[in-house]
Order: sequence, then C-alpha cells, then structure tokens
Amino acid sequence: MVREIELKILPHERTDEDLIRRRLAAKCRVPEQQISAIQTRRRSVDARGSRPFFLIRYAVFLNETPPAEAPLLKGLRVLDETAPEAIVIGAGPAGYFAALELLEKGIRPILYDRGKTVRDRRRDLRAIQQFGEVNPHSNYCFGEGGAGTYSDGKLYTRSHKRGNIEKALRLLVEHGAKSDILVDAHPHIGSNKLPVIVANIRASIEQYGGEIHFGCQMTDLLLRDGKVEGVVINETEEKRAAAVVLATGHSARDVYYLLHRRGVRIEAKPFALGVRIERPQPLSDRIQYGQSPREAALPASSYRLACQVEGRGVFSFCMCPGGLVVPAATAPGEIVVNGMSLSRRDSPYANSGTVVAVELEDLADYQQHGVFAGVEFQRSVERAMFGAGDGSQRAPAIRLTDFSRQKPSANLAETSYIPGLFSAPLYDLLPPSIYQRLQRGVRVFGKKMKGYYTAEANVIGTESRTSSPLRIPRDGQTLMHEEVAGLFPCGEGAGYAGGIISAAMDGQNVARAVARFYD
Repeated sequence: MVREIELKILPHERTDEDLIRRRLAAKCRVPEQQISAIQTRRRSVDARGSRPFFLIRYAVFLNETPPAEAPLLKGLRVLDETAPEAIVIGAGPAGYFAALELLEKGIRPILYDRGKTVRDRRRDLRAIQQFGEVNPHSNYCFGEGGAGTYSDGKLYTRSHKRGNIEKALRLLVEHGAKSDILVDAHPHIGSNKLPVIVANIRASIEQYGGEIHFGCQMTDLLLRDGKVEGVVINETEEKRAAAVVLATGHSARDVYYLLHRRGVRIEAKPFALGVRIERPQPLSDRIQYGQSPREAALPASSYRLACQVEGRGVFSFCMCPGGLVVPAATAPGEIVVNGMSLSRRDSPYANSGTVVAVELEDLADYQQHGVFAGVEFQRSVERAMFGAGDGSQRAPAIRLTDFSRQKPSANLAETSYIPGLFSAPLYDLLPPSIYQRLQRGVRVFGKKMKGYYTAEANVIGTESRTSSPLRIPRDGQTLMHEEVAGLFPCGEGAGYAGGIISAAMDGQNVARAVARFYD
C-alpha cells in the first residue's frame, strides 16, 4: 500500500529522518516498522506566516518496495546513415530535446549551431564580461545550451498542458542534474552545473547516431514549391532533408530577416521590455522570511510581483535569488542585461527583470519597419543604453527611489555586474510609455511587498530579451509552418515557449510531429 501524506516541516527539521518517519507513521496510523520506504513527491516553502516552513508531500510505502524506473534512453538503438534524417537548427533546450526525441522515433538528427560548445563559450563570456567584446555568434544567448545555460537554469514553467514535464526533468536528472528538480516547486540547476549536463546530452545524441556541428550558421533555406528541402550552412555548404526544425532562440534576429527575404511568413507578437532591478539578498530575506541572516536550511528568498498600469501589465520576470547580473548583448553597440544564479544561490545579491508588456499598438512610431517594428523598438532601446556610456559593456543604472522620482543618483549601490555600472537618467533613456508604467509599477510593488521600494536597489538598463517580438506561425495539428511543408518552427524563437522546460517540451512535441510527417 502507498499513502500520500503532506507535512509541515520547519527548516531545522528538514534533515531529521527519524522525526519525519515518526510523523508519517502517526499520520498513517501504523507502526514505524511497517514503513518500508519514503519518497519525496513535492516540496515548497511557505513564508506567508510569522515563520517560514517547508510543505512536503511524501509517498509512504507500507510493506512494499517502490517500483524501479528504467532510464528513459535505455534500450535506444543506435541509428546509422540508412536511417531517415531531420535537420535541427539550434543547440538550445528546444533543439537538444528535439534531437533526443527524434532518436527515440528512429530519425537521425543532424544539428547545426552557430555558436561554440558549452566549454568553449566561456572564453567569449569572459571577453564580454572583462573587455566588453561581443562575439555575435558566441555569447550569453548563442552557443551550446542556448540562453538558459549561462542565465540561471530555472526550470519552473506554467506550461503543464504543453507536454510531459516529468520526462523533460527526468532526462535532465539522467544527464547529471540533482533529483531535487523532480520534487521542488521551483526547480533550479544553476549555471555552474548546467554546462556539464548540456555536454552529457550532446554525448547521448552522438552516442545514438545523431550529429552535432558547431560554428555552423544557417545562412539560407532551400525551398521549392512550398516545401523545405534543406539548408545552407555558412553560405557554402548545402545539407538536404525533408524536415527542418528551427530552434534558434529569441535573439537570432538574422533568422527572422532570412525568412522574410525568402517569403516565409512571420508575424509580429506582443513582448515585454524594461529593466533589471538588483538589491541585497539579505534585504530580500528580511522582507520575505522576516529574518536576516536566514536559517541555513532555507533557500535564498525570491518574489514574483505583478500589477496593471494604464492597461498594460508590469511584472517581475526571471527572478535570480543569490544571483548575478550579466551582459547579454548579441551584437556590438548594444547594452542588454540578464540574470543568473549558481547552484548554491549564495551571491549577496538578488536580481529580477521588471518589465512592461508591449502590445502591437504601442509600436506606432516604428510602423515603417513593418513586421519588424518590435525588433527595431528593442534595438533602439538597447542602442540608447549603449550610447549613454563609454563604448564598453558598462550598463546605465540608477537607484530605485531616484528612478521613481526622476532624480539623478549621485552614487550607486554595490553590484554583481562585472563590467560595472554608471549613473544615468534611465527615466530619459527608456521610452516614455515604458518608464511611466515602470515608475508607477515599482511604487505599487512597494505597497505589496514592504521594503521593496528602497534606495538600496539599483535599476539597470536594459532587460529587452524577455521573449521574441515575432512568431513563426505553425499549424496547430501538424506543428509545421502554415505555408511551408517540412518546416517546423520550435521553441522560444518561434514564439511557442518561454524558458528551459517549456522550450524542451516544445522540442519534444515538434520531434513527434516530424515523425508523423515522415510516416
């Protein structure tokens, strides 16, 4: 017999196995000896009361042994060159999980990525951090593992109806992630752990017959009579296949322009743009837990805030407790920031994107750019931030209270941002519609979360890559482009995902659609 029991556990009790066993036996009304095994099914932190506690759901096995689960890739056959092939463009979570799923379906993935391996990317990350040099093909957004690898590794998603979350998480565990991600309400891996996991996934793809090529940018599509026939790599090499999976991420703007030139329909869609706000982690802990320093067993505290201002959502995004702010530009001449955390989340800082929803009607001043109005809006803000500085990756910033009051900051709070910050009037650098809503939004957040509105926080510009401003439309049943047979838009860049897990699940869904297409 298996019983599911939920317990409230104080932080210092979390590792006391004997105490937990006694409580579970009492709840089940059985002697402790009848409990043959205990498994954690779900774990979260509840900080709403005077003292935070863990809410943990256990599976209690009474006089029976838990069933063993076979590895997901066990028994997968190795495919050779006689197997059908599909091209995958992009080695982020959408592309890699699509490749794994294709292998399960008996299709060899031939994967191309413009960037470098996850290990080789580190040199380019160091170059942008320390020297302000932006490699347009290898940076925090481009390269093996995609944007998520070096920007935190949060695995939370609300897209529970879009695919098999458990399968995606189990694959990560089988490639090196801790099993905690299977039970935590807000699972997280960390940017120091993800590179090894990503490299292990690459090894699995190659082990079972897939191919992965780095430094290979898709520069053209081979199209004929409404069908895709393959791709052109680095302007010279043609690779042909009946199916092409486009999993290029939300910052591969050149892909959108390529599709437009080739007559492949793309659509403008809403997105969001704003700033990243960084504050001391102990301040966040004091606000959320009522204690600083926090109890050792408690994770670094996080928050999620949202409100409506003048008909547009203002909301926190990609919260990184115990994290760092990093430069995420993908081309010279722009300032883009993002957040990341290591697995222990032990940085003395917390940061979160704080952004405003941008609807298509907000882009009237950019209508001359047609479907690319949102892209050009993003680019104009990123360039304005760069133009306010000294030509490096130092980012413009202002204290939160000064930001709200439209007052220059004489100095700034300490920061985790390695290239450095300089004081700048972000209230003038941001578009008025963005600034005015942010100005009101942070005051609302200060009322919702006492202590949020503080001079100890820096507002840093700009958080502009929350999602793609374009969608590559696809049929809801076949998941193919509505007008091009064999072309499968996938993941964040296509407008169908918003994070590591949702992108991974979309990759799996698209791979299954490719298999149906081949059948």
